[in-house]
Amino acid sequence: MKHTHINAVTIPDSWFQLLYTVLDEGREYKIERGSFAGHNRLEFGSVSVQIDLPGTDPLIPEFPSWLDAPPPVTQEYLDNYFQQLMSTEKPENCEYIYGEYLRPQIDKIIEILKETPLNNQCCATIGDMYSIDMNDPPCMRIAHFNIRNKKLNMFLFFRSNDMWSGYPCNIAGMQLVKEYMAGEIGVEDGQIFYYSSGLHLYDFQYDLARLRTMR
Repeated sequence: MKHTHINAVTIPDSWFQLLYTVLDEGREYKIERGSFAGHNRLEFGSVSVQIDLPGTDPLIPEFPSWLDAPPPVTQEYLDNYFQQLMSTEKPENCEYIYGEYLRPQIDKIIEILKETPLNNQCCATIGDMYSIDMNDPPCMRIAHFNIRNKKLNMFLFFRSNDMWSGYPCNIAGMQLVKEYMAGEIGVEDGQIFYYSSGLHLYDFQYDLARLRTMR
């Protein structure tokens, strides 16, 4: 299995690079379980992304007006997603939200890093031992935070991630969480290091990806 690594400056830069690369290197297969079972998807077997300036605006990819395609995520959607990440209130008929796992751990991580800035134990976990019984268990599983050179860095692991609209919203939303935490701790904003063993495009997104990359 091939591992792919992307070095990027901004979040949109990372998204564009990933689109280009998955169209060239992705493995296509049919989904057997979970969301969109029966569809095909084009997937990286293993991928990591380093984003050096993730706080650079815009946080989400911009679409030219002449391109006849919807953007993968809007600013309004991102704002609502960030509020959900910072909340434990789960909507009805929703199996889980990241905030129910993440939010209770954020304040403790802030407290620990204020007291011991070089601590390496600040790992927020998403899901629990019963998540394996879900039809669609959480995609993001770990968010680890550390401070190096007086900057707060974030390390994310996703077992699966929709590249077209999920990735740019997930990463931008978690960047806003990181910026909030850095402000509370009193340090500068740092890098994002992302890893996934299932970053993918669905078959109904192939044409959109080719259109956006002008392939």
